[in-house]
Amino acid sequence: MGVIKKKTAIKATEGGVKIICDICSSDITSTVRIRCADPACKDYDLCVPCFARGESSRDHKPATHPYCVIEQHSVPIFTADWGADEESLLLEGAETYGLGSWADIADHIGGYRHKDEVRDHYISTYIDSDRFPLPNHADPKNKRLIEEWPREKFQARKKRRIEDRKEELKNEPAAPPKQKPVASTPICHEVQGYMPGRLEFEHEHNDAAEEAVQHMQFEPGEGIDPDTGEIEPEMVLKMVVMDIYNARLTGRVERKRLIFEHQLLEYRRNMAMEKKKTNEERELLKKCKPMAKLMRKTDFDDFTKDMEYELNLRQAIGQLQDWRNNQIGDLKSGEEYEQKKAARIARIAAQSSYDRFATSRPVKSQPPEGNPAVAHLVSPSMSRITNGVSPEPNSKHVNGLPNGTPLKSEIESRALANGASTANATPAPESKRGTTPAATHMPLPQRSKFTVAPLPNTVPLDLATGDENAYPDNRILTEDERELISQLRIAPRAYAAIKEAILREAVRLGGSMKKKMAKEVARIDPAKVGKIFDFMVHNGWIGRA
Repeated sequence: MGVIKKKTAIKATEGGVKIICDICSSDITSTVRIRCADPACKDYDLCVPCFARGESSRDHKPATHPYCVIEQHSVPIFTADWGADEESLLLEGAETYGLGSWADIADHIGGYRHKDEVRDHYISTYIDSDRFPLPNHADPKNKRLIEEWPREKFQARKKRRIEDRKEELKNEPAAPPKQKPVASTPICHEVQGYMPGRLEFEHEHNDAAEEAVQHMQFEPGEGIDPDTGEIEPEMVLKMVVMDIYNARLTGRVERKRLIFEHQLLEYRRNMAMEKKKTNEERELLKKCKPMAKLMRKTDFDDFTKDMEYELNLRQAIGQLQDWRNNQIGDLKSGEEYEQKKAARIARIAAQSSYDRFATSRPVKSQPPEGNPAVAHLVSPSMSRITNGVSPEPNSKHVNGLPNGTPLKSEIESRALANGASTANATPAPESKRGTTPAATHMPLPQRSKFTVAPLPNTVPLDLATGDENAYPDNRILTEDERELISQLRIAPRAYAAIKEAILREAVRLGGSMKKKMAKEVARIDPAKVGKIFDFMVHNGWIGRA
């Protein structure tokens, strides 16, 4: 063979197609060569000295075979900086590797052409041409570029360009040397089943592809009918099987190339990089991974970075829109808003899990500044509400009421805990001991609304249109409680009994209990009791154990 496709490991280097003499194996890529034109000699090239001596090899017969002289077509035809030989290699590479594989096409052309340079030249010369699909100067009579750039002048400029590219490559930092693995075994690599010394896997893609051809044999002269000269059906079948096998091998090579090129074998480093990303960025990267088959690693990294940048922009736009809806007009106010919002969410989460019945003794502690809800929960009157009695158990009467009777302020505090309004409530007078009753004037902060998911096969109970005498206990419930029992289809009196039983059991256990224990106390549909339990925990009436 006189043609060798010289593939290089580093793109944008010399590369390209290398032509050698079939006699002396000398490089005749950039010189005049002689090619045999006889059909028996395919791609048979000779250098001028070998042709002059009449040397031959294989089936070539210099005395009878026709020949043609091939010169180097290093002259511009379409653009001033691309020769005819490069244009031919460009079209050949595009046909071989497909449009879009610009790195492979640039390596096929050689001459230290970059992939971006090849892509821009193809688009500007062939795609954006006024005579599409032909270039603008695709006319045999148009010799303007050849006259402006003679062969010697064009080749001198090409030589200078190649030398400049060589100097640039020399000045680039050297790639770090690859470390030799300990042994070529699957256990010596962080990816199980990979053998680094052989660059193979213990189980390859289509691992059983060789089974279809392992017993296939080809003999010289076999498969051709001697009478008709046609190929026998059995040979046709064998060739089809071989084509299938070659297609599977191509798929295996492509998958290996994808793994090596995108450095997927560095599993720990890739996982460490993914952990630094947010959940949204990891989900976006997962969706973009199928595009890696169509891109090189650098292009894919740029693509994912641009996608993450777009995601961050969309999130920033959403945040700015939220600020605008809240009448925030500058970044400083926006930062303060986000800080207060985070503090408010943390405070609500802490309040929802606050143990109101954790102790039966009065706790004297200083509440945090700027947190009225905590101040209400740690107030001295909370102990009386928790125990349901006056703080002096030896006294028979407190404020003219029997021992064990809740005070009016305590009743209002309970109403506050259940979400009832105290706008029209009258403050209790100061006690004789000089202590102030429960702080009825200090309302709790608004909690997020508890959403009740409807139960399957359960029709909501209509409490609004029914007769008031049908559900007399409906008036003592809050709006949230009415919505809850309506979705669960529980009568108000039954709900009040379930609520009292759960609260009594929570007080006995120290203020917190498990959902399973609440279901045992109520003894109705477990799904409904679970909703009631979640509602009470959400409002801070009990704690979740």
